[in-house]
Amino acid sequence: MTTHSGGCHCGAVRFEIEAPAQIEAVRCNCSICVMSGFLHLFVSRANFRLLMGDDAITTYTFNSGVAQHYFCMHCGVKSYYLPRSHPDGLSINVNCLNPKTIESIVETPFDGQNWEQKVSELSPLSD
Repeated sequence: MTTHSGGCHCGAVRFEIEAPAQIEAVRCNCSICVMSGFLHLFVSRANFRLLMGDDAITTYTFNSGVAQHYFCMHCGVKSYYLPRSHPDGLSINVNCLNPKTIESIVETPFDGQNWEQKVSELSPLSD
């Protein structure tokens, strides 16, 4: 496991995660992921530490209202969120991680346009 640092564009939101240096990410084709360029890395909440920016985060929900999409209210970047598919963890935007600690990224496509039928195919949270 490697400690990765990340955050939003303006730096108001900063966090660390524990995850492999060789990242297995999910590229979803649902409307919000495509429009925001989100590349998923699922981590357990125990492997996430918000270092700063709790007061800079605003939340957006849509459709079922279960997923909590956390955006920096200053720059608008969503660097992580609470996904409906992994309610005990978080999805980190790999694009918001410092690339210095990433050895490689392998992307797996996910058909989020057909979320209900496909969600059971997602891999479990990384430890």
